[in-house]
Amino acid sequence: MNKKNFPKDAIRVLKETSRTFYIPITFLQKELKHSVASAYLVFRAIDEIEDHPEIENDVKYEILMQVSELFKQAFNEEKYVQILEPVKDRMPEVTLRLGEWVQACPKNALPLVMAATSEMAFGMAKWAKVNWKIETRADLDDYTYYVAGLVGVLLSDLWELCAGIKTDRDLAIGYGRGLQAVNILRNEQEDLDERGVRFVPDGWTRTELFDYATENLAKADEYMKSLHNRSVILFCRLPLALAHKSLKAMKDGREKISRTEVEETVDEIQVD
Repeated sequence: MNKKNFPKDAIRVLKETSRTFYIPITFLQKELKHSVASAYLVFRAIDEIEDHPEIENDVKYEILMQVSELFKQAFNEEKYVQILEPVKDRMPEVTLRLGEWVQACPKNALPLVMAATSEMAFGMAKWAKVNWKIETRADLDDYTYYVAGLVGVLLSDLWELCAGIKTDRDLAIGYGRGLQAVNILRNEQEDLDERGVRFVPDGWTRTELFDYATENLAKADEYMKSLHNRSVILFCRLPLALAHKSLKAMKDGREKISRTEVEETVDEIQVD
């Protein structure tokens, strides 16, 4: 692998796999940009395993638990290839190349990314095993912590490491959960139709889910107040602004916001 050309290739794959985070990552300065891009690609790689509609939950559980253990030590590419062997023919590029995303991560950020990935893979495995059967608010909090709140925590750790910014952990989790809750609302029917999964507690209607999203987005708004680095503020501001607008659109009966609204939001958040 040509290490010199790799970051550019990582950004290409990032652009192809992320609608929400590609643009915000481009706002970050070099070390943070590569740290966050690498972390996103690693997370996306294991997310593709968890989300795959054709792989049995027991297989997902075994693979993700092995990945969780793998990330508790220095990354072993040969071992990863062995773990992925049963499903490799069905995996996208981002998952097959996970080892390269690990190598691309700046060395001082790598331990944080490894630990977060191990924890996330464990949580994904746990929920895959029970077919994401979310019965209570506590279940929803647990699931959204592993797939999104953890991202907020890792980002906060990276802000502190690379930019000296200290933030509140609970608010960082709320930031991630808020974005995830909006995704759950937006994809509720699709998840049910394509995967037979409903990430909604028993007895909840969309009203309670809207309340859950609103509550966590309020924590995200509070989280923003602790940031004082322009590139970090821009990074966090865009997904949050899109989440707020998407939530409002759904409350108004629309399925999602338009491409034009997304482009307008990108312009708006860059104006101080």
